[in-house]
Amino acid sequence: MAGRKLQAPRGTFDVLPDDGAARRELYRRAGSVLGRYGYRPFETPVFEDTDLFARGVGESTDIVRKEMFTFEDRGGRSLTLRPEGTAGVCRAYVEHGMHKLPQPVKVWYWGPFFRHERAQAGRYRQFSQVGTEALGSDDPTLDAESILLLAELLEAAGVREVRLRLASLGGIEARAAYLDRLRGFLREREGELSEDVRDRIDSNPLRAFDADHPGTRAAMEGAPRLLDHLAPDDAEHFAEVRALLDGAGLSYDVDPTLVRGLDYYTRTVFEFESARLGAQSGVGGGGRYDGLVEQLGGPATPGVGWAAGIERILLAGDGKLGGFPAPVYVALAGGDRRAAFALATALREAGVRTELEQAGRSLKGQLKHADRLGAKAVAIVGEEIEWKDMATGEQRPVNNVAEAVRIAVGLDA
Repeated sequence: MAGRKLQAPRGTFDVLPDDGAARRELYRRAGSVLGRYGYRPFETPVFEDTDLFARGVGESTDIVRKEMFTFEDRGGRSLTLRPEGTAGVCRAYVEHGMHKLPQPVKVWYWGPFFRHERAQAGRYRQFSQVGTEALGSDDPTLDAESILLLAELLEAAGVREVRLRLASLGGIEARAAYLDRLRGFLREREGELSEDVRDRIDSNPLRAFDADHPGTRAAMEGAPRLLDHLAPDDAEHFAEVRALLDGAGLSYDVDPTLVRGLDYYTRTVFEFESARLGAQSGVGGGGRYDGLVEQLGGPATPGVGWAAGIERILLAGDGKLGGFPAPVYVALAGGDRRAAFALATALREAGVRTELEQAGRSLKGQLKHADRLGAKAVAIVGEEIEWKDMATGEQRPVNNVAEAVRIAVGLDA
């Protein structure tokens, strides 16, 4: 009996060849841009100890409360598929004694992440991110550099109609005093707030600024703003970041309602949006997290970074990433299959993208197939080799494999 038709799990997707080409090109461009800024490639495991995210991301966040894929291994240890990248990088920084290296340590990563959330266009339960982390310096130039880096990457990826939102969450001590003030404001208006916001007044009152609930949004219009309650050194730091961005010619909107969905952020926070994505407009963002490494058992270490969704970038892009160069098609006209295979091999070794007839088509069918592939030329292997230029239709004999390779390489020059 035939088995049932299987599909990818809900919230996941297959990367088909055309999309794979675009992702590969985005990876290449990301490596080029990030390398110029001194960031080096870095990888962490796809699953980590669950406690890493409970401690690092925050138990009151939506990610930890609702969205993590958590399981027990055979030894009874609780593991979680990584929902974000910063906590894992900071764990590795501590574990491998990277504070002993020249600071700041600058790394970038690319890979799959997992969140159990409602699937929609560009937002999946398994998704890919590119991100950076710079650990070991609280210099505002590092904040500005991080923001400019993501702006340059989005431009290189063809993302247009971009808006940058910028804010500061201040330092830990000044923010604690502000949060007490905000909790008082929210408790006075509990009847207007959503149940979710009411449940988090004590643990994470900043999330009220992100609420979609109409009553909450109306109540928050009169809420005190953290930007108005920054400590002097935090205000100075934020002013310097803005001055550096102004000097670099990067436009931005200061948004006092901007908060990030993770508890570890301090001082600078930012988010890039694209109007091409509609209501769910976020492409990528991040900020500073000066207390996270210490929270994970390491020395006091400032840090700043960001992450951007690969699927979001491609969805907001201009569609010009990816694609393969036009191939040379090696066709068979009753000739020697081994000779055709040897010709295809020689062309590939010379760096020429080459497709070889492998489906038993007639010569007419092979030429039609070469046209469908967008081939720039067809090498027809019969008693001799005939070279057909697909743009002009001109066909002529070539003397040997070496001459065919020279012609093909010349087309790419």
